[in-house]
Amino acid sequence: MAKQKNKTASKRWNWAGQREKTAFLALQDGTILRGYSAGAMVDSVGEVVFNTGMSGYQEILSDPSYSGQFVTMTYPEIGNSGINPEDMEAGRLYDSGFIIHNLNEPSNWRSRESLTESLKRHGIPAIAGVDTRALTIKLREQGTMKGFLSVTGKVDTAEGIRKAREWGGLDGQDYASKVTCKKAHRWDPDGSLTNSWGMQEGLPLDLKVVAYDFGIKWNILRRLRQSGMDVTLVPATTTAKAVLAMKPDGVFLSNGPADPMGVKYAIDAARQLLGKVPIMGICLGHQILGLATGAKTYRLKFGHHGCNHPVKDLKTGKVEITSQNHNFAVDTDTIDRAKVEVTHMNLNDNTVEGLRHRKEPMFCVQYHPEAAPGPHDPQYLFKRFRDLIVNGKD
Repeated sequence: MAKQKNKTASKRWNWAGQREKTAFLALQDGTILRGYSAGAMVDSVGEVVFNTGMSGYQEILSDPSYSGQFVTMTYPEIGNSGINPEDMEAGRLYDSGFIIHNLNEPSNWRSRESLTESLKRHGIPAIAGVDTRALTIKLREQGTMKGFLSVTGKVDTAEGIRKAREWGGLDGQDYASKVTCKKAHRWDPDGSLTNSWGMQEGLPLDLKVVAYDFGIKWNILRRLRQSGMDVTLVPATTTAKAVLAMKPDGVFLSNGPADPMGVKYAIDAARQLLGKVPIMGICLGHQILGLATGAKTYRLKFGHHGCNHPVKDLKTGKVEITSQNHNFAVDTDTIDRAKVEVTHMNLNDNTVEGLRHRKEPMFCVQYHPEAAPGPHDPQYLFKRFRDLIVNGKD
């Protein structure tokens, strides 16, 4: 009987204590990386990116702007802190897939379920046991790739490569309408989501702000609330006319997934709102405002994903360490410098990280100032938005 048990166990574990690598990731260039399933038993297609954060995997998984992507965590040990309701950035997980090196069981007093349990509950496939450093180097050298994640055993590697190549990708695609709220509503009217997170109450809610939900994160909303802003969320496709009818003190354009050129309705709305109400934008909202002011956007080779990106404020000379997640950027050569000023630059690759309109009350940044996950360096931007609304200048 003991021999039979050992034989059965050997089907699940190899001599090094690792599970047998029956799952695989197929890349569009024909590369196959093998591992074992660490999430839901569903196959999936997605855009393979890497995230350089050492922590914050729960916030990354629940960030709607990662929709359509397979996130590769460069830090090798994932799962230690488990999953808890307080650190969610939305009501569910949004990544199309998750790629990690070593899956750990949680050992943290705040954990309510393991990473694997959460992935299964939300229907997100994951692969562990992958050489994530080799994959990261490949993506850095060759660029972001389309991929197919097989965990069910129903697809062979040749078909997996074909499925990766045939997938439409994210270029030109409107993913914001897939992750946005269904209807306009006041966010957290009783303060339960804010208070449960442990944030200080902040300023009295004396400003009315309408926030476009292109894939907004809860901690962005918490920061706006802490800055005295009573926020009404509206769906991504809401017209400028409908927003102005709400008579807001300011308008916020949120982060979101995929290609800014895929949300032409949002670009049109931003163009119509300029000059009529103070505006702040971040991430996808930054790109939308860049396009609305006449600039163009382009795809980065492997994007910016992580919470350790250095950005320089060109006005003060200070350097901020920032959290970022985007595959597209505003083309600096297409910006109308007579209308728009570049305020921030990325110190890794000199891409545009911030814009400010010279005549109208509008500014935007490419990064995430809400620190979830990430450093607190850029939180002054929420005060700047308040000052822009109250005083007419930032």
